[in-house]
Amino acid sequence: MRDFAKALGRLAKTDPLDAEVLAHFGEAVRPEPRPLKDAQAQELDALLTRRQQLVGMLAAEKNRLGQARGRVKRDIAAHLRWLEKRLAEVERQLQQLIEASPLWRAQEDLLRSVPGVGLVFLLALLADLPELGRLNRRQIAALAGVAPFNRDSGRFRGTRAIWGGRARLRSLLYMATLAAVRSNPLIRPFYQRLRAAGKKPKVALTACMRKLLTILNAMVRNGTPWNPQLAEQG
Repeated sequence: MRDFAKALGRLAKTDPLDAEVLAHFGEAVRPEPRPLKDAQAQELDALLTRRQQLVGMLAAEKNRLGQARGRVKRDIAAHLRWLEKRLAEVERQLQQLIEASPLWRAQEDLLRSVPGVGLVFLLALLADLPELGRLNRRQIAALAGVAPFNRDSGRFRGTRAIWGGRARLRSLLYMATLAAVRSNPLIRPFYQRLRAAGKKPKVALTACMRKLLTILNAMVRNGTPWNPQLAEQG
């Protein structure tokens, strides 16, 4: 919104000016309205965010533990034990939320059948990508931030690159794809073919991220469980 305001020459920022720019933006761009998350989805999002925070604190404390001595080391060790208990409790609450929703349980049964899709990535799909199964493959890839965008001008042809999207979802999709490259009977040979064709590791991995997401989108849309043959045809 600030970029839009600057393009209009509105460099000052006040509440009345912001309201005017927002109204102008809505009139000019006509963004597609999206429904607010219901209470259950908001709770899922909050718990998933809390899980990320606990994981971050655990990593930081583990790094400090190696340099600590004496009482400080014992204090950090006690804090680590507490954080691990809180993390286990949050993950238990997340699982309970899924089990309380018939829709989420059905999606869990579908998506967890795919090699590489674990609980944390499943939670990110439910919380950050409610559009899964409702959009086409290009739209869903753009939302996740794995759609390549052109960088061309005149005769110049720049390197295609992914940009934007939903950051938390993209990072967890990356981790899920790393697992899929090792264990998924469809993603693994696809990655190997791209590498054999001379694609750089990151380029090949990004293509695998997009392919995995496309498969998941089709599975939810059609209500079909994991099937490597059908996924390859799709």
